[in-house]
Amino acid sequence: MTTIADVLAAARARLTRLEPEDAAAAVGAGARLVDIRPGWQRLAEGTVPDAVVIERNHLEWRLDPASDARIPEACDHDVAWVVLCSEGYTSSLAAAALQDLGIHRATDVVGGYRAWEAAGLPTAPGSDAPPEYAT
Repeated sequence: MTTIADVLAAARARLTRLEPEDAAAAVGAGARLVDIRPGWQRLAEGTVPDAVVIERNHLEWRLDPASDARIPEACDHDVAWVVLCSEGYTSSLAAAALQDLGIHRATDVVGGYRAWEAAGLPTAPGSDAPPEYAT
């Protein structure tokens, strides 16, 4: 029997996960940070300025370059996407799913938003505004 711990371990084994400071440096070098947290978490915890907000249930459709529902930034499979969730669990599964779509540079932030904030990286007050790419 496979457990979620097994699935998570397999996903993380494929990723080159980034510590928050390394994720910020990657974004500074051109990677795109995508915040997949639901609105209630963004409201409670805070946001990251300039992160693309795509809630988890829309992620693959918005970032797959072959999808009719893709966002403009999802122009090819070589875009480096750094996925951010609250604590770095769901983001690992999401980044692995992106890699399954051929988005080979997808990865995530170790410790998620909470680690990002604890590292003193830029944040903004929480917002539950609908993501720009919600529909």
